[in-house]
Amino acid sequence: MRIIRDKISIDELKQMSAKMFGNLVKAVVDIEEAIMAVDADMHADQEKLLLENGSVQKNLWGINLYPEFFSQDEFIEFDSMINLRSWQNNRSRGVEDENIRKKIVEVVDKLVKNNEL
Repeated sequence: MRIIRDKISIDELKQMSAKMFGNLVKAVVDIEEAIMAVDADMHADQEKLLLENGSVQKNLWGINLYPEFFSQDEFIEFDSMINLRSWQNNRSRGVEDENIRKKIVEVVDKLVKNNEL
């Protein structure tokens, strides 16, 4: 499990997906700090890591990345148990607020690069 503050290559994500779930990498994105945690079995573990490193709960959102769909709409899946939070009007495992989804996409686009780092 690690925090990505700068960049990660799509090849690294493919390697992670191969050893974890075969086709996806779980990630938690901090939309304010523009960082994300990757490489864990559970979003909750990544969320905990980010909280221990100064992130604020309301800014953390769980997603799944599908490396084989890099640069396509299917690359990011907004689905995690940590997203269930009625206190932020998010009553599903998805991310219901379009502005938050856009911020998540911006962070992922900034951090995940094609293989030339």
